[in-house]
Amino acid sequence: MTEMIKGSIVALVTPFHEDGSVNFEKLKELVEWHVANQTDGILVLGTTGESSTMTHEEDDSVVQCVIETVAKRVPVIVGAGSNNTNTMLKKSIDYEKMGADQLLLISPYYNKTNEEGMIQHFKTVADAVHIPIILYNIPGRTGCSISEHAVAVLSQHPNIKGIKEASGNLSYAMNISKYLHDDFVMYSGNDDIIVPMMSLGSSGVISVLANVLPNETHEMVHAYLDGDAKKALAIQHQYLDLIHALFVEVNPIPVKEAMNQMGMQIGGYRLPLTQMSEAHKELMKQRLEEAGLL
Repeated sequence: MTEMIKGSIVALVTPFHEDGSVNFEKLKELVEWHVANQTDGILVLGTTGESSTMTHEEDDSVVQCVIETVAKRVPVIVGAGSNNTNTMLKKSIDYEKMGADQLLLISPYYNKTNEEGMIQHFKTVADAVHIPIILYNIPGRTGCSISEHAVAVLSQHPNIKGIKEASGNLSYAMNISKYLHDDFVMYSGNDDIIVPMMSLGSSGVISVLANVLPNETHEMVHAYLDGDAKKALAIQHQYLDLIHALFVEVNPIPVKEAMNQMGMQIGGYRLPLTQMSEAHKELMKQRLEEAGLL
């Protein structure tokens, strides 16, 4: 079984052509860039990957492309979540067969559920696959949180190996950190609190920032893991203004704008996502210049 990642996991964008179709050549380029720049793991079909506006067939093609391009050089995590548990189950089984190393599973959005339904939602997949599962708690997107009790229960499942905690609520993160153990880890889902989350026991970050600063995000996490909290905090502070700019509008609009300003030519968005305001584009340019990226 794949060992859980310690470090910076990029929440990879999905590049598009002008006509809105997936740009697979650019996707391969991005994967090679991340492997060359110390990214410790690659997440595809996360929130940042815009999978919510892609077809199941496109999802499968993106996963296959990334797995084949990575060729086992770093672990590949695949977002297989759905608010329909049976859909999530099918996608999870399919991605395991394709060669995914791990799965990221989101809590059920829109329809939500009660606590027992939340536990069963994840347990259904965990009982059916043989690769590690990472829970994804992001109540700002889903309208529901994975309760502390549900985390306590799910953390004991032999196939549920971690949680991406993206609520931004350090009190919640502190409370669930009680359930971390050798076989259940936590990742920060917020780039502005990577170091605080690591002080609570996080093994790293699933990061938007890593799309533009892979080396630096890796360095921040590993400085902390190596016992140099002061250096890690200095890196966090150095890029904090850029991190805030990357979330000045809904993700992944700003990070795609940043990558395009950097000349990476990753294309646009699918509606309802669209271009940033001109004021925010100018702010992004300023922050990228300050970070030495332009």
